[in-house]
Amino acid sequence: MIELRPETGQDWWEVEALYDLCFAPGREALSSYRLRDNIPPVAGLSLVARDEERNVAGAIRYWPVRVGGAAALLLGPVAVHPTHQGEGLGGVLIRDSLAAASADGWHRVLLVGDYPYYSRFGFEPLTGVVMPPPTNPDRVLGQALRDGAWDGIRGDVTRWTEG
Repeated sequence: MIELRPETGQDWWEVEALYDLCFAPGREALSSYRLRDNIPPVAGLSLVARDEERNVAGAIRYWPVRVGGAAALLLGPVAVHPTHQGEGLGGVLIRDSLAAASADGWHRVLLVGDYPYYSRFGFEPLTGVVMPPPTNPDRVLGQALRDGAWDGIRGDVTRWTEG
């Protein structure tokens, strides 16, 4: 039995250890991390999955960003512990958190990832949306949580600012 709940400050280091296990060394050097520096993940949308032994089985985080001035969520990272891969937990984390983002009033989500994987969750390539270099533009994907939410949204993805 897996328990899914919002990430808290007490989960932070266990989730970071999971990301270190699942991703290549130097993951924090990626340009997407510059968008996250000193900005907390979105409360309630960043989820932690724990197994029966209370170990972190998976996690997903969301960060607020701006795209051409419009508010958006940056999904990532999402990871599943190797002992739980193949169980569909990544899909549960993505679907449940997207539903929560929509319920919380967010209109659009983007990520940098593999289209064949993320297309099953409704993500499509974004044109005219530019992540900081050296991001491959073919890997910039988005999903509208409201009809037409990406219509006319173009420009650089920048750090979150209020307003």
